[in-house]
Amino acid sequence: MPTRRTALQLAATLCATALAGPALAQATYPDRGVKIIVALPAGGSVDMIARLLGQKLNTQTGQPFVIDNRAGGSGQIGMPAVAKSPADGYTLTVSPASFLTTNKSIFKSLAYDPEADFAPVSRLVNQPMVMVVKDKQKYPTLAAFLAAAKAAPGQLTYASSGDGSPQHLGGLMFETRTQARLLHVPYKGGALAVNDTLAGTVDAMFAVLPEALPHIQSGKLHALGLMSPQRSPVLPQVPTMAESGVADLSLSAWIGLLAPAKTPRPIIEQLNRAVRSALDAEMKTKLAESGIEVAPSTPEELQRTIAADIKLHAELVKATGLTPQ
Repeated sequence: MPTRRTALQLAATLCATALAGPALAQATYPDRGVKIIVALPAGGSVDMIARLLGQKLNTQTGQPFVIDNRAGGSGQIGMPAVAKSPADGYTLTVSPASFLTTNKSIFKSLAYDPEADFAPVSRLVNQPMVMVVKDKQKYPTLAAFLAAAKAAPGQLTYASSGDGSPQHLGGLMFETRTQARLLHVPYKGGALAVNDTLAGTVDAMFAVLPEALPHIQSGKLHALGLMSPQRSPVLPQVPTMAESGVADLSLSAWIGLLAPAKTPRPIIEQLNRAVRSALDAEMKTKLAESGIEVAPSTPEELQRTIAADIKLHAELVKATGLTPQ
């Protein structure tokens, strides 16, 4: 028969084990496949980053990280699916900045709350933006395009991957800084927008550099200016917007990894460490060839970036007079 002291020791042990249960469960994470929802079609730069990250995390953990593309509605199909998923680390999202920042200003209502519904894990990369046209003869320089735009307000068109996307935001910034007025043509993804720009269906695109780079290098698209403080090492011949005569026109389309809100902190920290390991020298070199900058962050840094960009983009949307949909 156990003594009183032995009984107390046994009770203490059982209590400690019960309290440690969740931590012990998290220590084995992941013990099955993880789904990464991308609220955009396959083929764009966000999808590419998600797939590269998934491959790296699969190698690290021995578990599959499966990409699930749920495009449409400028993120309003895929993002709510993540927000409503169990907060256990087995559903994540690789998201462009716009779905977490600009969307809050351009839609009257969202099916998700960019700040309350997600637990940031890490920023993954920064992507410069570049303005491109198909017709180099008609628009050899930014000045030529700007003159044409001001001569026919609201008639020159530009493509984007959807309302609130980085490409859309780039167009809004261009209009604000130059006082030109363009016609926005949204698509259901960057690849589709690039295709119609290549076909000459639209006049221009404020493209994410990785999506436009191969076509610029092949001569199928003509770059008028980088929306960056400095020239890109992969396009040293392309001037910045400032060099082309438009000051204060800088925009980076970052991409981040997030989980549903209330995902346990140990899982968030474990994923953050895994991301930093995945974004190694090999990945940095590989992505740099596409004009992408590896830029991991802490969860807190990404949270602050989202909050700051929501405010900045709201001010920009208001300045352009865009009516929320």
